[in-house]
Amino acid sequence: MLPAMSQPSDVVFDPAAAYPGIPALRAALDRKDWVAARAVLDTVTPADRTALIRTCGDVRDLEDFLRYVLRGDPRDGAAAALLGFHLTYLGWEIRTAAWAKNVTEEQWAGFREHLRKAELVLIDACAYNPGDPAVWTARLLSARGLSLGIAEIRRRYDRLATAVPHHLPGQVEIGYSLEPKWYGSWDELRTFARDCALAAPPGTPHGLLAVEAFFAQFGAASDDAERQRLLHDPQLRAELYQIAQHSVLHPRFNREYGWVRAVSSYAAYFSMLRDQAAAARMFGLLGNLATADPWADTEEAALPKIRQARAWALGGAQ
Repeated sequence: MLPAMSQPSDVVFDPAAAYPGIPALRAALDRKDWVAARAVLDTVTPADRTALIRTCGDVRDLEDFLRYVLRGDPRDGAAAALLGFHLTYLGWEIRTAAWAKNVTEEQWAGFREHLRKAELVLIDACAYNPGDPAVWTARLLSARGLSLGIAEIRRRYDRLATAVPHHLPGQVEIGYSLEPKWYGSWDELRTFARDCALAAPPGTPHGLLAVEAFFAQFGAASDDAERQRLLHDPQLRAELYQIAQHSVLHPRFNREYGWVRAVSSYAAYFSMLRDQAAAARMFGLLGNLATADPWADTEEAALPKIRQARAWALGGAQ
């Protein structure tokens, strides 16, 4: 059964509040304690393991430490995946989030250098651990950054899906590559998201794929008329509700990787549709947890929107 609905007094965006493995892994990496880090990573599901590795790839000064770990054990897939993500993050820091036309040649060079270094680490890791989903997920990110094309990205995803079916972190990653700004189209993204969400076991957070695909297209819409058309498209609405019933609205919904993002996004979607009962279910699951996206671009901007929608959904002022 779903938990009783709560009336939280505030909104918490910190993912560590939902996933205690994050602060535990960060603390171990800050201490350069690989035994403690592996103790965290070896006791969680494959999806949570990949998510932890990716999330903590931004810890500072990891490269020398992880290369030392890999010299001692080249078969350590967790260390290789973490180093791959870390190097990729360093590359994106150099490139920045600027439009491509505003990125300097020096920035491009630094970006590509780090992603190529990540590729070398990850290629070796795949040779040692061809079934490690964290390694393949890291390779999906590096492939997009290096503009290797959709055929190579799909090849890597197929290897991942063969090794670990329904691996949500990897599915989220390839979903980005299926957006029109990269290699795909909205129809391709929507079909992929729908098929993966419905193929996953009931009660898993894979509804995230479909609702994030909707908000990606919604956010890219050219005007309010197009956004309203998307919101009230009967086929798309029926599809998203079907997926919600299989995922976030399922009585055995679980709290594996992605559950906060999935529920928060569906809370936004149901609130936009003024479906009070469904929105209330989502806010009841969340308690005081939330993600800023898709409510707004920043936590500061998302906060009043979430509070207002939650008060409406749960039927009382806060």
